[in-house]
Amino acid sequence: MNWKFLSRTNTASAKPKSAIREWLHAIGFALVVSTIIRGLLFSAYAIPSGSMEGTQLTGDYLFVSKISYGPRIANTPLAIPFLEPKVGNFKTYWDGLQLPYLRLPGLSHIKNQDIVVFNKPDEAGPEYNLPTDERTCLIKRCQAIPGDVLSIVNSQVYINGKAAPNAPKLQTSYTVVTNGLDINTEVINELRIAILGQTAPNTFVMNMSVAAANTIKTYSNVKSIVADFQTSGRYDAAIFPHHENFKWNLDNYGPIRLPKKGWTVSLTDSTLTLYRRAIEVYENNKVAVNGKNILINGSKASSYTFKMDYYWMMGDNRHNSLDSRYWGYVPEDHIVGKAMLTIFSTDSTKNVFSRVRWDRVLRPIE
Repeated sequence: MNWKFLSRTNTASAKPKSAIREWLHAIGFALVVSTIIRGLLFSAYAIPSGSMEGTQLTGDYLFVSKISYGPRIANTPLAIPFLEPKVGNFKTYWDGLQLPYLRLPGLSHIKNQDIVVFNKPDEAGPEYNLPTDERTCLIKRCQAIPGDVLSIVNSQVYINGKAAPNAPKLQTSYTVVTNGLDINTEVINELRIAILGQTAPNTFVMNMSVAAANTIKTYSNVKSIVADFQTSGRYDAAIFPHHENFKWNLDNYGPIRLPKKGWTVSLTDSTLTLYRRAIEVYENNKVAVNGKNILINGSKASSYTFKMDYYWMMGDNRHNSLDSRYWGYVPEDHIVGKAMLTIFSTDSTKNVFSRVRWDRVLRPIE
């Protein structure tokens, strides 16, 4: 009997991979791993505008933790990683496959005063036709969480009737009157003061922090410095909910209750004005008004129960920030993650040798 098959060895050697195949496999593996890490754990984001000055500066590069509030599974899984939604006229994603909203458990929940990265709710409308995870990313400070009642009085935020802490470097606009002598340009730059306009030869509108205002006040050529507020009762059509029955503006707003998952609100003309966008756009219902009747998905409704939590986000640069005062609540499915660390920072107005802000490198965010 022939037993050779028991001791048979495979002497055929595997064909070695070419250098090109080795590189392609390595690149493919790196892309898969980086995509998983970026999608589930953390990402890096750059700040393009000054809405968070002077807490976060234009040119800051941030480490954003997605696991803090729970990783959001991509709504649009077929997308080219690390690219903007559009490059020229070319879409970098395929919206033919859209997954429902799903968020994995996180380490914590969003708290008041957290600095949060999220997708822009203003781009949720049909005129944009963008999947949630392909909308512009913004960074703001969370002022109110689900169930909170928010109001703003002379630019001071109140949550549930109590004054909210102001960011240490919160900025707002001031009217500065001098004796005719200009304020030193080096001082303006050092204190990160932005001159917004000039209303008279010796009167300027400046954007700055409270600390900078207190410093400027001590200068002999400064006659007065007064914080600028829009008066209570002045209607601003650009401010949410964009209705003249709610005479709100940037500095005097509310009160308004943030929707909370499971909260049932009675539907009236007023509450529908406040919450219609959440009901219709974010929670995908058809809303109509027929005489005195409110119809949701074709049925008469006297109340509505919310399916998601909602947050109120505002920039620390109060008079130079497009935020919830303009477009309302941020739904939970738009939340990306928590800003944790400034990993790098550059100032494009400086020359190449002094462009890096070394004092901001690896700086915790608070």
